[in-house]
Amino acid sequence: MTIAIERRVFLYLAGAGAAISLAPNAFAHHGWSWAEGEQMELKGTIKTVSMAPPHPSLEVAAEDGVLWRVDLANPGQTQRAGFTGDTAKPGDAVTVLGNRAKDRGKAWMKAVRVTIAGKNYDMYPDRIQTR
Repeated sequence: MTIAIERRVFLYLAGAGAAISLAPNAFAHHGWSWAEGEQMELKGTIKTVSMAPPHPSLEVAAEDGVLWRVDLANPGQTQRAGFTGDTAKPGDAVTVLGNRAKDRGKAWMKAVRVTIAGKNYDMYPDRIQTR
């Protein structure tokens, strides 16, 4: 009987430890604290489109050749903005308005608006800063 209890305690503690060790990555990724407050505009060509959770994303080759990771909103919010898996494809020209990572060594940004073929997809309409 004690071996079964010890095993359950061990499994519980192992699961809790795993959850705690993964938590900083989840908290660091979500929200806006990792991104600069000022917005930027990125123009380029879509290389890949992913609609996978936790955030749909694009890989965009900027006009200067730098490959950017562009996170969109969560899947439901991205779809409500009108952006689906069929909205864009590799080779499409794109303009992204958003907030880049504070770590300037990373070509990574969170989009508030994506524009393809003149159509705006507002991921976070309340966050769009007008110039």
